Amino acid sequence: MSPAPTAPDTKAALAPDVDRIAQLVHGFYADVRNDPLLGPVFEKALHGRWDAHLQRLVDFWSTVALGTRSFKGDVFGKHMALEGVTPAHFAAWVGLWQQHTNRLFAPEVAHDLQVAAHGIARNLFRGYFGSDPAFAPRHGGDAGH
Repeated sequence: MSPAPTAPDTKAALAPDVDRIAQLVHGFYADVRNDPLLGPVFEKALHGRWDAHLQRLVDFWSTVALGTRSFKGDVFGKHMALEGVTPAHFAAWVGLWQQHTNRLFAPEVAHDLQVAAHGIARNLFRGYFGSDPAFAPRHGGDAGH
């Protein structure tokens, strides 16, 4: 008799649920707040409202990742009101998101969360700058690989 494979158990342990989404959001935004580029923009926008905003972010990402429909709001409009946002802010945000999702989730789950974040960031980037960001992955094959 061969031993049972362990991969499904490992993946199940790293699958998203509301608690793991909350862990992701809180850890990620702790790093965002400490980031020398991102922190000041977020602090200016949220000044003293971090706790409420973190709960909204958990609701948002639970809606995106789990389909909970716990979030209602105007993501695009709220972000378009922010001042001082540059392309570098988007690249930093996406980079931190990738680190946190890779650390907390199975690769395919992390990838799905990254694709969702890239889509959101790409739409916001277009709103600010009228073009696609350099960090946005192009779908299709890698020509050199």
